[in-house]
Amino acid sequence: MNNKADNHQFYIATANLLNFANPNRIYYDNAPAYNDTEYNHKLRGISELLAKAHADIIAVQEVWDSAALVALAASLGFEAKHVIAPLASNDAASPHTQGQGAQKTPAVGMISRFEPLEVSLLQEVAPKAVIDVPDVGLYQRFNRPPLMVRVDAYGQPITIVTAHLKSKRAFFLRDEAGNLLEDMDDPNIRVRAKLRSLCMRAAEAASIRMSIIERLQNTREPLILLGDMNDVTNSVTTQLMTETGEVNYDKSMRDVALFDAARIQARYGWMKDVAYTHIYQGMPEVIDQLFVSEEFLPDSKFSLGQVERVDYFNDHLKWDYADRVIDHGIIRAKIKLNN
Repeated sequence: MNNKADNHQFYIATANLLNFANPNRIYYDNAPAYNDTEYNHKLRGISELLAKAHADIIAVQEVWDSAALVALAASLGFEAKHVIAPLASNDAASPHTQGQGAQKTPAVGMISRFEPLEVSLLQEVAPKAVIDVPDVGLYQRFNRPPLMVRVDAYGQPITIVTAHLKSKRAFFLRDEAGNLLEDMDDPNIRVRAKLRSLCMRAAEAASIRMSIIERLQNTREPLILLGDMNDVTNSVTTQLMTETGEVNYDKSMRDVALFDAARIQARYGWMKDVAYTHIYQGMPEVIDQLFVSEEFLPDSKFSLGQVERVDYFNDHLKWDYADRVIDHGIIRAKIKLNN
């Protein structure tokens, strides 16, 4: 850390940990708990993958238990105080979980060497982003609330937003007991079920966007948005969060737009042919994203630093599915702050 401090640079990464839970605890009713051997195998495997990234900040998704995340952090040289996962807390005093960890759906979290100045959750969808989802009703709460952490990076406050948006998986109607109420084999029903998922993801993206605007507008403090966005960089929902394209028509939009770190990196091009973080229906794609605000554009008059390079760690996605401890690639950016 000391040698990095001299240069005011750090690595930030994002990783979907694929249902990372404590051993011997049921996280989904239809999924078996990890026994001690399976848990230790998963912990060791994730640690080996993340150790190669040497990240100072790691945004994580699909965490069920903060205790598991603390164990992972320790294996990477962090301390328990570096772990932030309020909706997966195993602390009995937690107002969110009463110590039971995440319930019904996994949570996002963060491991950070930098001191947190502020921690908040985006639980409610912003009123102007609420959508009436077909056959479901108003979508007013995030399924997996994003985590917003403002850190002190070498004296520079930076807001880090970790998100895990609704997946493309069709959302079929079920009763309170979880029984299907629709015919999954009916192609028209399947289209409607996918429409519901799209509406949910769009509402989440729009709400995150509004929170980002509130943070960035007329300020010079940088922000980084990263996580599993469940869609590609140029998709409607991802661009709804970032509005990068708007800058082409209105330069003043730079103040609140976000920029794909992979496209603005100083060494852009050297990794583009191996850039993918997930394999969906046999096709590689980048759905794990890392975006930065204008303050990390080297040509901005408000520049505070730059993205030196972006790396993708995805070789494990070529392994047989049974051998993968996680099913997403890891994306990491090296960011250098101006001295």
